[in-house]
Amino acid sequence: MRELVYYVAVSLDGYIAGPDHQFDAFLIEGDHMEGINEEFAVTIPTDIAAHLGIDQSGGRFDTVLMGANTHAVGLPDMPSPYRHLQQIVFTHRPLEPAENLRVTDEDPVAVVRELKQQDGGDIWLCGGGRLATQLHGEIDRLLLKRQPFLFGDGIPLFAPGEYAPEQFEHVRTRTYETGVSFTEFARRR
Repeated sequence: MRELVYYVAVSLDGYIAGPDHQFDAFLIEGDHMEGINEEFAVTIPTDIAAHLGIDQSGGRFDTVLMGANTHAVGLPDMPSPYRHLQQIVFTHRPLEPAENLRVTDEDPVAVVRELKQQDGGDIWLCGGGRLATQLHGEIDRLLLKRQPFLFGDGIPLFAPGEYAPEQFEHVRTRTYETGVSFTEFARRR
């Protein structure tokens, strides 16, 4: 069965973006980028990967989920940032039609449960924190790109919510000279 994987960059103090939705402090150069290019090339926006000559075929994910604010990061330059994947944006706001982009105000949990029953690759939860909170019970894996800095405030990895503690097991950690570490956790079943 397909898994829902929350793969996201996060600061040491637990934020996926700053208070004004900025993410420009995240390191985008250094030895950790080799790890992204090797294992997670499909998580690079289509146009950027093409410009860099990065092959995006055969990746782990074939679907990406985003909230409206995460999707808006690339607008208007990239209305369909991950055209090589099935993109689903959860929002009540209307968005311009774009290639391989589904915009919905459906219940994210119901959509994910339906996706998990279909054939295909894993489902990448790209962000944001409110969507992650809505989907917390459906997340099978966390893949955190821990960045070596503090935001101090911003968009948390998970927005505040009411749910029981859930345990995940450590799968692996890889740390790079840049100070960035990739840590994977799997939901304890």
